[in-house]
Amino acid sequence: MSFLRDSNLGGTRLLAILFSSIGNRQSAIRNCRGLTLVELIATVTIVSLLSLAALPLAKISIKREKETELRRDLRQMREAIDRYKDFADRGFIEVKFGSDGYPPDLETLVKGVNQLNAVDKRLRFLRRIPIDPMTGKPEWGLRSSQDSHDSTSFGGQNVYDVYTKSQGVALDGSKYAEW
Repeated sequence: MSFLRDSNLGGTRLLAILFSSIGNRQSAIRNCRGLTLVELIATVTIVSLLSLAALPLAKISIKREKETELRRDLRQMREAIDRYKDFADRGFIEVKFGSDGYPPDLETLVKGVNQLNAVDKRLRFLRRIPIDPMTGKPEWGLRSSQDSHDSTSFGGQNVYDVYTKSQGVALDGSKYAEW
């Protein structure tokens, strides 16, 4: 503040210096705001580009998750069919003639069957029929033991195998219906 004591500065000149420095501060603030806006636009652009690049990765991750769920559901139902067949072959449950010891339908695995030589004892093999993650429905393609291994039409004699009705292609290039 030594310039205030300087007697050579007149009052108008002092006011001019003060106001010019205030004006410079305001223009400096305006320049900073403009620079911040440019930085903000650049940041938003970069984040948008990165999120657009991550979108395909998220889609692949979701598809991989559904494929894992499909494999788990198919394995669970096939293991239930195999347990039913094992119990039938060992004589623990009654089977219909011509069924080859396989369940007549998937619902039988859920409802259960009466165990032979036991009063009111039902053997259940599945808690529920899972929803196909690819179609979103609890409907599955079925094959009987008399059908060919790649048949898409169900003979109806028994349930030997299950597959998804989805016509989609997996990440590895195989068809879901062939799993």
